Amino acid sequence: MRKISSKKRKLIPDPKYNDAFVTRFVNNLMLNGKKNISFNIFYGALEIVENRSKGIEEPALDIWKKAVENITPQVEVKSRRVGGATFQVPMEIRADRKISISMKNMINFARKRRGRSMSEKLAGEILDAFKLEGGAFKKKEETHRMAEANKAFAHFRF
Repeated sequence: MRKISSKKRKLIPDPKYNDAFVTRFVNNLMLNGKKNISFNIFYGALEIVENRSKGIEEPALDIWKKAVENITPQVEVKSRRVGGATFQVPMEIRADRKISISMKNMINFARKRRGRSMSEKLAGEILDAFKLEGGAFKKKEETHRMAEANKAFAHFRF
């Protein structure tokens, strides 16, 4: 490549849990540069998760991490044009892109939910993803199904 690839900046860990993964999620959650509001939404969602998950012995942060892990896709399909025909080619996803896709799916499906506050909607999506249900988990399953259906075109990988 001619251009120098940009350097990845280190994320500063969040103040409450001292975890850079939380900061990455909050950055995806943030709208119009309002990071404090995003942190308040996230921490409020984890408090709601803590209250609703009485039967589960794990802390809310571990439930959230497991939920993100449950909705992380392993493969995706990309359009590839070969000889006038367009094929959906299944491809493995890079590790950082997997995490980014799963976080964005969780946030988007939380925003589409019905509820009073964003914290409540996000908490509901976290608990659903932890239980292997909800919109974000269905999106992951749908992506995997598409890749499985188009496995015959895997030799068109680029």
